[in-house]
Amino acid sequence: MAETVARPLLPHRCRRRLALLFALPAFLILASAAAADDIHVLSSGATSPAYLELIPLFERQTGHKLVTDAVSTGLGASAIPVRIRGGDAADVVLTAAATLDDLIKEGRVVADSRVDLARSSIGMAVRRGAKKPDISTVEALKQTLLAATSVAYSAQVSGLYLVNELFPRLGIADAIAKKSRRAENEPVGEMVARGDAEIGFQQISELLAVKGVDYVGPLPGDAQRTTVFAAGVLTASRHPDAARAFIRFLQSPDAVRVMKASGLEPLASAR
Repeated sequence: MAETVARPLLPHRCRRRLALLFALPAFLILASAAAADDIHVLSSGATSPAYLELIPLFERQTGHKLVTDAVSTGLGASAIPVRIRGGDAADVVLTAAATLDDLIKEGRVVADSRVDLARSSIGMAVRRGAKKPDISTVEALKQTLLAATSVAYSAQVSGLYLVNELFPRLGIADAIAKKSRRAENEPVGEMVARGDAEIGFQQISELLAVKGVDYVGPLPGDAQRTTVFAAGVLTASRHPDAARAFIRFLQSPDAVRVMKASGLEPLASAR
């Protein structure tokens, strides 16, 4: 006669949980195990301070991992549009809305994934501890520019506006050209912090992220130029669902709070 071995019964609660587990379709179990993805992100300089701060929170909340492929538009081969056109295998791009629209027209970003995230304004900074000049009016800004020994500006959106539109409109383009410094592949604030320029202009969020400078304030009145920054999913994304989840997260209250603290004007709260 075969020996009968008594096995301890599992508590009723445990038996119930096991029954529910085995009742789940196999594809749900597999989907849950494969839910965490690596999301590759290309971020402009203006959105980078907020984006970098939000990485740990998003990863804790979702289990996904954010892989930062770029945190600045840069120039030449390092420019985000150039990298995308060259076949960079990213999932999400955070960039100026006009640039994103061009990428959508080219079929490189999914049109219905486009979301406007925030407005960004141009500000001015000086080296930490230096006297803050008056830029409270357009005329005061003009006089500050003329009095400065050197002026730094970005090679990107804000700098192009200053050089091609604002300085000529103020009638000081030639005077500024003689003492201007263009930041090619680094934040304007870094040049000011080193003493390579007396004053510097860039997106406010980028200036606030540099420790060695003091923020003076935004450009006044009609001298200001705001830029909308937006997010989109690349058509070549390997994880489009996870990429869309990240863009939804960028419209959450936590993301809005961080963007606002970084110097951006979030648009999610206005919708």
